[in-house]
Amino acid sequence: PRNHPYCFPAREFDDTPFHDVQRAPRRLLSSKPVGHTGCVRMTTADTKRSPAPGKADKRHPSVPATADTVIIGGGLAGLVTAYALAKSGLNAVHLAPEMPRDHRTSALMMPSVRFLQDLGLVDKPSEMGEALKFIRIIDATDRLLRAPEALFDSSEAGETAFGWNFANAKLATRFAPLGTALPNLLRIDASATELKKEGETWSVTLSDGSHLNAPLIVGADGKQSFTRKSANISIRHATHKQSALVCDLHLDHPLDGESVEYHYENGPFTLVPAGGRRANLVWVDADETLRQATQLPRKKLLSTLRDKSWNLFGKLQLCTPAFVFALSSHHARDMGKDGIVLIGESGHAFPPIGAQGLNLSLRDVRDLMRCLGKCNTGQPNWAQELSANYNQARKNDTRRTAGMVDALFRSLLSEMLPAQALRTGGVWALKSVPPLRRLAFQMGMGFN
Repeated sequence: PRNHPYCFPAREFDDTPFHDVQRAPRRLLSSKPVGHTGCVRMTTADTKRSPAPGKADKRHPSVPATADTVIIGGGLAGLVTAYALAKSGLNAVHLAPEMPRDHRTSALMMPSVRFLQDLGLVDKPSEMGEALKFIRIIDATDRLLRAPEALFDSSEAGETAFGWNFANAKLATRFAPLGTALPNLLRIDASATELKKEGETWSVTLSDGSHLNAPLIVGADGKQSFTRKSANISIRHATHKQSALVCDLHLDHPLDGESVEYHYENGPFTLVPAGGRRANLVWVDADETLRQATQLPRKKLLSTLRDKSWNLFGKLQLCTPAFVFALSSHHARDMGKDGIVLIGESGHAFPPIGAQGLNLSLRDVRDLMRCLGKCNTGQPNWAQELSANYNQARKNDTRRTAGMVDALFRSLLSEMLPAQALRTGGVWALKSVPPLRRLAFQMGMGFN
């Protein structure tokens, strides 16, 4: 195995919380020969090397001089990537500054759930989330051409559920502590402030002034990715007039595992089961409309939500405040190059249609691990080779997803009769033609 104790300054096993790891004392192991190839040799001398002449040593004692990989970004995509790379045997440093609580939810399709189970990050989905057994699509527009109502059953895809709906905060709480069991994964409460290529490795400067070198840099640092910008990777970006309102509701009549999506002229109004009579609401509409809605008295806002949901669920109650966030979409020209790879929203982001957010991010991680499995990490240029192979593996999927989401979004918003006819005919075909429906299930769930 690559992850033996002489390759990394291991933490003592204690109860120090992750967010205190930067301040925690470290036990640095003495130098011993490394008995296999491809592993960065970690020694006390490495972590205490002298500063350059005339410069003060700002290195924090917990930051090693070298590692196999540095993962930048503390969100769910970063947590999963850091865990997966360390579990594969790479010595990993995860730069994950504390983040505000994420109030959103993620509908993970079954391939994503199985991937997390294979990694050991999720055991029983039923203990953390709510099964999505049915998907109902309702055309709520007043247009001349309207699509028929369609109900899709997960049993038609050979599954007991299309996927599971998880609270992002609950996933983060589950994922973060599991890293403490991996002696070759070091999580630091700091961000990266500079990336500089030095030969076959990258020099990373941390927000506390510390430095370390690694051949592989993973950018999982969101839409405004510092990693992507440092690598000079351009993006194709689009802003939308629509925003999204999210909140949790209590319903008189439960969803019973059914996700209900009303298609309106300015975007979908979606209710996703969140356990019992609770539902997650994602309402996409004009930004001004949504911000005005949040200013309404509670009774008036609930009356609006009842009208939008056709009064199908009885009396509604707000369980959480309503948050509004702007929508935009982008995808990177390259998902990897020169020893840098992009994961999640650093490489792609789309409006909340088709449950492609975290699902696509997890497909990034899956393909990165597949590429790593075929890579000889004993070679000097292994990280460059890995990033090039990852770029080829991810390009088609991200572009296909971008095209699919863009087409769905535009067809929903379009006032042109040909676009409405295509959308209406498409929903009718999915409802009426079983082979086409099964193909749509496979594409939507991310089977490949």
